[in-house]
Amino acid sequence: MSEEERNAVETPAGGGESPETAIPEDEIQSLVEKAGAAEAGEEGLTPARFDDLGAGAPGAGAAGSIDMLMDVTLNVRIELGRTRMSVEEILNMQGGAVVTLEKLAGDFVDVLVNDRLVARGEVLILNDHFCVRIAEIVSPEERQDASAV
Repeated sequence: MSEEERNAVETPAGGGESPETAIPEDEIQSLVEKAGAAEAGEEGLTPARFDDLGAGAPGAGAAGSIDMLMDVTLNVRIELGRTRMSVEEILNMQGGAVVTLEKLAGDFVDVLVNDRLVARGEVLILNDHFCVRIAEIVSPEERQDASAV
């Protein structure tokens, strides 16, 4: 190995460049000038421009961004109540068995969207179909508390 090769290998990383590998000063100056020319729109170079996405402020921009989500499908589930049962109780169930829920008759049911509580409502029967009338929208604080359970 020659003395020059040995010096190249022994130069520590980040410890400075040898004169052979350094970018000449005039080339650096040329790059700086080209960057300045690009900002001024010279030499056929155009700086990139991006539309302002806004900060979620209400207005025309917010309405336009929600339109993208209008065809997104969400999983909506109505939870009548909950209970705990042992495996033995479940295995002993037969047709006609009654499962008692923790909620009382007349209590609001939970409306969950993608497994997150978003509202509460009351169960109704309309034209022989069960339905839920939304009685209240859950506050963000309650949503946070409900997701922690």
